[in-house]
Amino acid sequence: MGPDDLEQVGLFVERRFPFPELADIRHGHISARQIRPVVGDTTFGRSMKFAFVRNPYDRFVSFCAFITRQNQEFKTDPHAVMKHVVEKPELLGHLLCRPQHEFIINDQGLIAMDYVGRNESMQASYDAVADRLKLPRETLERANTSEHRPWPEYYTPDLVDRVGRAYRRDLDLFGYEFDRHAR
Repeated sequence: MGPDDLEQVGLFVERRFPFPELADIRHGHISARQIRPVVGDTTFGRSMKFAFVRNPYDRFVSFCAFITRQNQEFKTDPHAVMKHVVEKPELLGHLLCRPQHEFIINDQGLIAMDYVGRNESMQASYDAVADRLKLPRETLERANTSEHRPWPEYYTPDLVDRVGRAYRRDLDLFGYEFDRHAR
């Protein structure tokens, strides 16, 4: 990316947001609906906007492992942690647990991105973005991972149903299903 390009997480970490109203949010996960009025319709419309989504079932397991990383509760009783989180609106509303579509839709509820890649095929998704922007491809490294077994191993039929209800719009919008994507 060039020095004038906007990449929200990096700008947050470096404390270089050029827009005070976005810097005041205090985290790097900003939705398209928050960005558009700040940069304006013209800039928003002509910019290449992309995002990466993750299987909601996988993401939910990762979130549960992440929030209990200090006390290791997820390792000792993952079902209890998952049930607790899925029952608590304040936890489901946590920035890292909120449905992903909320970050990438416009005011009409449509995807506001030019490209939506997938975590499950991150390298290919990244390559597609690099190609579109005419940037050199780079091999991505894994970063910011949580420690847990393969996500399908944590699910009971009840948890599949409950997590599925919590993330129904993400599942539908991005074409995820538990059985089809369980590996």
